Amino acid sequence: MPARSGSEIVDQHRRRLLTATAMGLAAAAAASVFPAPAPAAESDAIRPFRIDIPDADLVDLRRRLLATRWPDRETVADQSQGVQLAKLRELVRYWGTDYDWRKIEAKLNALPQFMTTIDGVDIHFIHVRSGLPNPLPVIITHGWPGSVIEQLKIVGPLTDPIAHGGSAQDAFDVVIPSLPGFGFSGKPTGAGWDPDRIARGWAELMKRLGYNSYVAQGGDWGSPVSSAMARQTAAGLLGIHVNLPATVPPEVAAALRGGPLPVGLSDKERAVLDALMTSAKNGNLAYFTMMTARPQTVGYGATDSPAGLAAWILVHPGFAQWTGDPGLSPTRDDVLDNITLYWLTGTAASSARLYWENGARGSVIVAAAQKTAEIALPVAITVFPEDVYRAPETWARRAYRNLIYFNEVDKGGHFAAWEQPELFSAELRAAFRPLRGAR
Repeated sequence: MPARSGSEIVDQHRRRLLTATAMGLAAAAAASVFPAPAPAAESDAIRPFRIDIPDADLVDLRRRLLATRWPDRETVADQSQGVQLAKLRELVRYWGTDYDWRKIEAKLNALPQFMTTIDGVDIHFIHVRSGLPNPLPVIITHGWPGSVIEQLKIVGPLTDPIAHGGSAQDAFDVVIPSLPGFGFSGKPTGAGWDPDRIARGWAELMKRLGYNSYVAQGGDWGSPVSSAMARQTAAGLLGIHVNLPATVPPEVAAALRGGPLPVGLSDKERAVLDALMTSAKNGNLAYFTMMTARPQTVGYGATDSPAGLAAWILVHPGFAQWTGDPGLSPTRDDVLDNITLYWLTGTAASSARLYWENGARGSVIVAAAQKTAEIALPVAITVFPEDVYRAPETWARRAYRNLIYFNEVDKGGHFAAWEQPELFSAELRAAFRPLRGAR
């Protein structure tokens, strides 16, 4: 069948939903791929949600993959020019012939999923309650190029810690929302959805779910969102845990912008500064610069070509060491689950705009840019050794005046919940244990 544009697909889904609603088929509305348009007067209703991607969309994806127009091979033997041709061709071959989206769709649909409208935007979220007594609610925020798929492997360890080496006293109720413009959440039609606004939205979400006290966790974009929640002293928020903390001090930030090297750095601090400077010189932040400056331009190619989308996502330095080994997490299917979610929801441009929205604020790892000095609530940090930034404890204590937990673990990288779900879950249990008695 002829390829359809993203807008045509969305329009078709919306027409289906409106028709079903008119016929009184509420179940069809719950099964809709795309949320219904928000009513004129916003409701705080929480609606069940189920994913059901049409077969035609999957057929179209395979057709596009098989018709990929490839560039010539890179002229170097490493990834310094970007994702290598041979690696991407093999991934796309598998994606177009053997990969099965329905498996991850079934996994997601096995979890309680919901939709609610906050500040005019539909927010998709997973909400899993623990069956154990007195669980601590936690809202966990993903980043780019991630999604709620990043956190699926920690749902079990957090809600049922007994089965994963913890105790009943460590149980969590887990809330995992899709950021606005990501996944099955709605796409903002106007500017202004920066981390601060998302933080206010998350506070409203937890209020609607009836939680009077809870904690927040985030990595990547989830870190500035969680930090903003703490800075805003969201009602009921007890504290936060982040795994990409904003700890770079002013003199180091100045050096990264070309200023003089600061004096008096410890060997560890100097090593971190050198690593950040080397990363920048090697172009590892090129994707960040482009999406901060011109997210719409990024969206055209990544929305039209699934191979282009995959290449753009895999350029993130968090994937620098990723091989696709089926024995290591995230596996090849895990990563394709995530990329396919971006493709099917047409969110390449809308997700990239979060970088543009944050542009005036500055780097997500710089303490002053993220106003960490204004955070009085308890903060916990875990540093994973293969992350794009390894915060020294000395900088963390300067940045957060109420740092209650700091730990450097021996494995894991930028997508820590995806890569090391058991370790990540153990870190959250340890980090938030002191706050359970505060409820």
